Amino acid sequence: MNFLDGSLFPENQDKLVITAAPYGPEWIPSDFPQDIPVTMEAQIQKAVDCYNAGATVLHLHVRELDGKGSKRLSKFNELIAGVRRAVPDMIIQVGGSISFAPETDGAAAKWLSDDTRHMLAELDPKPDQVTVTVNTSQMNVLEQMEAADIAGTSLADPDNFAAYSNMIVPSTPSFFEEHVRRLSARGIQSAFQFYNINSFETVERLIRRGIYMGPLVCNWVAIGGGMDQPTIYSLANFLRAIPDGAMLTVESSMRNVLPINMMGIAMGLHVRCGIEDNLWNQLRTEKMSTVKQIEQLVRVSREFGREVANGKEARKICKIGVFYDTVEETLAANGFAPNPKGRQQGFLRKAA
Repeated sequence: MNFLDGSLFPENQDKLVITAAPYGPEWIPSDFPQDIPVTMEAQIQKAVDCYNAGATVLHLHVRELDGKGSKRLSKFNELIAGVRRAVPDMIIQVGGSISFAPETDGAAAKWLSDDTRHMLAELDPKPDQVTVTVNTSQMNVLEQMEAADIAGTSLADPDNFAAYSNMIVPSTPSFFEEHVRRLSARGIQSAFQFYNINSFETVERLIRRGIYMGPLVCNWVAIGGGMDQPTIYSLANFLRAIPDGAMLTVESSMRNVLPINMMGIAMGLHVRCGIEDNLWNQLRTEKMSTVKQIEQLVRVSREFGREVANGKEARKICKIGVFYDTVEETLAANGFAPNPKGRQQGFLRKAA
């Protein structure tokens, strides 16, 4: 991305799009009973509360009545339908892991099979986005956390700690190429999760080869443990590669969330918060609900002079429902350089 003179002035930036991640599939309800919804009505109301606080993208996971993360697509369909009725302008973004929470006590935290994840393209009503990771990676979500961050929670249990420390994101070309095709065919936007610059480069190649022909809407995930480090150096290196036409949200973990989000707000990027990412206020004196985290970011952004997008504005910024007809159009719309004429683009290059 290019940061020209005046790029830090709010009048030269898009309004801020806030993603809320309020369902926290790694936690159990007793970890934060005041803020973890369990019934379907409570899960829908949580989306409404987040929207009213200023979040316009809902990162969606679902719970069963026993409090465990749901892997039933019927439950996803029920929650999506309820949220769509309650807050029709909110962008619904389904977490592509479906839910990596263990199904039973002592079971390993792991992502589900390729065939199961492909079924997210069949959700009805369809979501606006599904998150897509590319390239198999370690996902040690605990590496950047301190002991005090998880003290007294289910993640402090040795078995859970081991499971989440050793979690792997399985995402090979045979999975993500087919997954992107299926989502696009249903008119669902792929919301790419970039763990580092390598995953971005893979998606650029997907675009250059015609496998993905839509807006580049993505998250920079800086939580360590196989993903980028939450520092200004990692962020700056990543931004040098990202084209100006991308819609980029920054994401981090625990007490790194607020500082990384403040950097993102200042630079004209977009932000994510919620108990899936962080449980605490910045001094760790008390737990902080997802709504309180959203309200904090709204205040910070307005102090910068940057207004927060409403639902319709967020849909326009994210280009929901937009797809392109050709590789050339996709590259130009996202701000990439065109493909070189006559050069081999790789064995997956499709004939026009």
